[in-house]
Amino acid sequence: MKRISILLLVVFTCFVLVAWPQSQPQWWQHKIITFDVPGAGRAAGQGTYANGINTAGEITGFYIDSNNRYHAFLRHADGTFTRFEAPGAGTDTWQGTGGWAINSADTIAGDFDDSTCVKHGYMREPDGTFTTFEAPGAGDIPGTCGWLGFLQGTDPGNINAAGVIEGLMMDTNNVFHAFLRDPDGTFTIVDAPGAGTGAYQGTLAAAETGLNSASAMTGPYIDANNAWHGYVRDPEGNITTFDAPGASQGTYPWGINEVGKTIGQYADANGVSHAFLRSREGKILTFDDPKAGTDAGQGTIGVFFLPSGGVGGAYVDARNVSHGFVRDTQGRFTTFDAPGAGTGAGQGTAVGGFFGVNSAGLVTGWSVDAKGAYHGFVRFP
Repeated sequence: MKRISILLLVVFTCFVLVAWPQSQPQWWQHKIITFDVPGAGRAAGQGTYANGINTAGEITGFYIDSNNRYHAFLRHADGTFTRFEAPGAGTDTWQGTGGWAINSADTIAGDFDDSTCVKHGYMREPDGTFTTFEAPGAGDIPGTCGWLGFLQGTDPGNINAAGVIEGLMMDTNNVFHAFLRDPDGTFTIVDAPGAGTGAYQGTLAAAETGLNSASAMTGPYIDANNAWHGYVRDPEGNITTFDAPGASQGTYPWGINEVGKTIGQYADANGVSHAFLRSREGKILTFDDPKAGTDAGQGTIGVFFLPSGGVGGAYVDARNVSHGFVRDTQGRFTTFDAPGAGTGAGQGTAVGGFFGVNSAGLVTGWSVDAKGAYHGFVRFP
């Protein structure tokens, strides 16, 4: 099911080069391809949402059908699809199953909304078997399903090669807590120092790129004054909190690489977003795509690291259109747009800044067309 990050509600509301088999069809040579899962709806808000990609080029995500129901999918490297539902997923409007991450063993982590609109976590093995789970303390009070809803329960966002799952949960008091789930089913609840304990405060986990192979993680947290800050948790469990320079309206980390560097965005006093890079030692570099807009709700979102040493994300231009970008190690920017992406406000490529990226540089994400429908894309280096 669709999870819209709180950050994107507040600020924006709105790549995996592998040793690709030579037997693959020739479409892989194109820089960007788009795709739609069979059965995906075509109306505004419906369509295909691509979230995670592994070293074999397999992609997971979800699609919203013409009845506004969610379904998860696995897109194989040959372009074929497997669609699936987690056991216990609701079948009413705005209910169903979401796929969020896939690791090198082809294990998928995701969430589902049940018939009472409570979230639950699942893990799907390559043979199609499911394990469903709840984080300790997760709330189970029925909610109201909706496109922008926040529900109690368990919400996985990533899985690494070791099978560790990262995510967040909302408790019975509507407080957020991040978690790590080990392959043996053991949970570690993560609360950043200074995180608030009121409703819609607490600690979140960055989805898709917020967990590395050593199980270091990053994300934002919300304090008692509803201000947003960043944190990094290292593999030993030590948590460091931080704020980007100039972050008058919040710091939001979204990605962490293998050496503990983090990438994200912050909002300045005017509500404009800027990207940042933070070293493991705490040094922060800020940057902006030169084509990014400079009004409230516009700007640059840093999301992922590339194996080349570059980084990437999305920017919103002066017309409120979203575009993807990559920034190389020399600070040079390249814009990318998925074929068919809309050019009106709230449309474009990488709307919201969600991406999956693999160890060799393929990037997957969403685009929104001129009718407001969503489509998956994959970008090759």
